[in-house]
Amino acid sequence: MPPRSKNKYSGRMTSSQQSNARRRQEAPKNPADYVPPGTKRIDVGPLLETAKPGMDPDAPLTLARVIGVTMATIQTALPTILAWATTMGLIFGGCCSNVFALETIVKEQPGAGNLITFVQFLVTALLTWPEHFSTARPPFFLKRRTIPLVRWLPNIALFFTVNILNNFAFSYNISVPVHIILRSGGSVTSMLVGFIWGRRYTPVQVLSVALITVGIVIAAMADAQSKGKSTSGPSEIDPSFITGLAILLFAQILSAIMGLYTQLTYTTYGSHWHENLFYSHFLSLPLFIPLFPSLKSQFRSFLHSDPAQLSPALLQLVPSFSAKANDTDQLPPVLLTLSNTTLPIPKDIFFLALNALTQYVCIRGVNVLSATTTALGVTIVLNMRKLVSLLLSIWIFGNELPLGVLLGATVVFGSAGLWAWEGQRSARKERLRKQGKRQ
Repeated sequence: MPPRSKNKYSGRMTSSQQSNARRRQEAPKNPADYVPPGTKRIDVGPLLETAKPGMDPDAPLTLARVIGVTMATIQTALPTILAWATTMGLIFGGCCSNVFALETIVKEQPGAGNLITFVQFLVTALLTWPEHFSTARPPFFLKRRTIPLVRWLPNIALFFTVNILNNFAFSYNISVPVHIILRSGGSVTSMLVGFIWGRRYTPVQVLSVALITVGIVIAAMADAQSKGKSTSGPSEIDPSFITGLAILLFAQILSAIMGLYTQLTYTTYGSHWHENLFYSHFLSLPLFIPLFPSLKSQFRSFLHSDPAQLSPALLQLVPSFSAKANDTDQLPPVLLTLSNTTLPIPKDIFFLALNALTQYVCIRGVNVLSATTTALGVTIVLNMRKLVSLLLSIWIFGNELPLGVLLGATVVFGSAGLWAWEGQRSARKERLRKQGKRQ
């Protein structure tokens, strides 16, 4: 077999191979030291030696440095401060204004609970509807839900019933301050329902609930006795008031069941409070159909109320109207008066619309707060809001509460804060215990 001819290029490297071999020889052993060809090297040693002190903690404290650090801190914290201030404005401004408008209505129309509830639901459903609108999903044009509709139905029935009962209680001689105090004791019914459901509570939680119960009993009995003295006799208790208490108690029990059911829903499907807010109000509207005759009658009564009137305090802001202001016959004090400057709208209709709008603002603020802080923080803020609403009711409307009611309110609000603190502490302890088991 003849010998194989040798290729004249065998044993020689092509130009590309030579270039690659040269790069491998010149490349540093440490990849971090590699500098691409054409990169300009700069020696920063002299600049570092002569650099002025900046954010170094060992640098001397100067006015310029203090101003710089302060401005940087403000710039970093400003969005959080603004968001927190907005949330507090929604809660305290919306909820307290809502209570003011509600008390203004029930003082003249104590039997208008159904109409108040219907308008609240209607306004909230209309204002939250754009978030769920979708042209791509006829015929209802609603976005696809994260939580099944069947899951919302029990929650809707409970939500409708609780709100109807809470506002219906005003027909039975329940004042707004006592209404606030009694509804602040929701942790009592929450514990009862949770215990039946299988939950267990710490001794501090049991103590706080016992104190809340004592506070509610003190406030309710003191208010009942004061009403009995002014209506029936020196020692009798108004039976209508007892009926109102029973209605509020039943509403609190249903509210506790609804809260537990909502919590289980959020645990299964995630916390979608936007859906809950919209569907709980929107799908409750058909439930008002049987109440249409009473709604019509109540609305007609609202239409025949006196025209809304401006207060002297507001008229002073407009010089041309200041001479028309009348400082007498104020109802409620400070804010309303019988003056010759009126608005072209019935007074009860005006406060009905104000109540519905502020109710939406209040709900929005509470949900935003719940999404950004702990349960303890939410409870503390809401208890402070209820206390402010109670104080405003006493001041604006001249409500003279018996000493027993004030004592009961103090016990209720303080014990509610203790309940929230202990619940947060036990929850944190439980999380740490579960983490220890996993490790």
